[in-house]
Amino acid sequence: MKKLNETIKFPCGISMKNPFMLAPLTNTQSFEDGCLSDDEFNWLLMRAKGDFGMTMSCASHVQEIGKGFPGQLGIFDDMHIDGLKRLTENIKSYNSLAVAQLHHAGMRSPEDIIGERPVCPSSDDETNSRALTLDEVKKLRDDFISAAVRAKKSGYDGVEIHGAHGYILCQFLSSSINKRKDEYGGSLENRSKIIFEIIEGIRNECGKSFLLGVRLSPERFGMDLEEIKIVCKQLIETDKIDFLDISLWDSFKYPAGEKNNDDPNKKTLLEHFTELDFKDVMLTVAGNIRTGQDVQKVINSGVDFVAIGRAAIVNHNFPRLVIDNPEFEPLNLPVSKDHLRNEGVSEKFIDYLGFFKGFVKE
Repeated sequence: MKKLNETIKFPCGISMKNPFMLAPLTNTQSFEDGCLSDDEFNWLLMRAKGDFGMTMSCASHVQEIGKGFPGQLGIFDDMHIDGLKRLTENIKSYNSLAVAQLHHAGMRSPEDIIGERPVCPSSDDETNSRALTLDEVKKLRDDFISAAVRAKKSGYDGVEIHGAHGYILCQFLSSSINKRKDEYGGSLENRSKIIFEIIEGIRNECGKSFLLGVRLSPERFGMDLEEIKIVCKQLIETDKIDFLDISLWDSFKYPAGEKNNDDPNKKTLLEHFTELDFKDVMLTVAGNIRTGQDVQKVINSGVDFVAIGRAAIVNHNFPRLVIDNPEFEPLNLPVSKDHLRNEGVSEKFIDYLGFFKGFVKE
């Protein structure tokens, strides 16, 4: 059994004090221009103080048109740097790594929020999205890279490229969404091309000692499990990334459409990834990791560190509670608004959590 307070060392040379990462959680707490609010600052800082080895700020959009929800933290303009500097300096004062998640919602950008038609690799009638031109695809690539440079200027230790959950890079990966006929569509190599170009650009601009991860999801939104495994292998082979963050929705489930049975060769979704040769690249997963036993089970399966979402909302100091007591179990949902307030969750965030059935007590 691995210890839950062991240091994680990434290929770039940066170390993380324990295997607990705050998952990048949508929280709708910042200002509409993307600037950091006190509410988001307090929410994130409380988690750093609660002993998360890595505090990842939620999806920060790299283009104004890529905004995915109200109150989203931005990283598309230099006006965001001062607030982000304040955030990173304080996160790092608690010996927690400060990492930004770089994001663009693509066709999932609500038209009433961005004030124009959303963009997508290909036009999409259902979301009224228009196809990006080739020049716009290259501008998108460059803006992801520029956002990473901005993150470094803001004091972040590194960035995670958001290629999961049906957002724009995930849309490029999807053969059912991406119908382009140029170099960014068709084969898996072409559909994944933009991600590899972004990685190359970030490494060239931010250097070898900058922490760099990629988030992928193997199901939903047109994702194919076997294709995602191929992309993972290719990302590992580049020798340019430090970690892969695989969002499983549920770390203990079987692939979609499969049910547990007595077949001894049947693999869980997690096992499809832990069986890959990660070389020096670190693996983290997210999905239904809610108790101390869940953490231990996932870590023992071959995962290097865990991404904690809901449990981090309910307990800002979840890592410390689990390290001190591996049998720790958080409060059962739903939890009261007063409990959430005491855990640094603002009224806006509480309202957002109200959309998730059974999370907040009425």
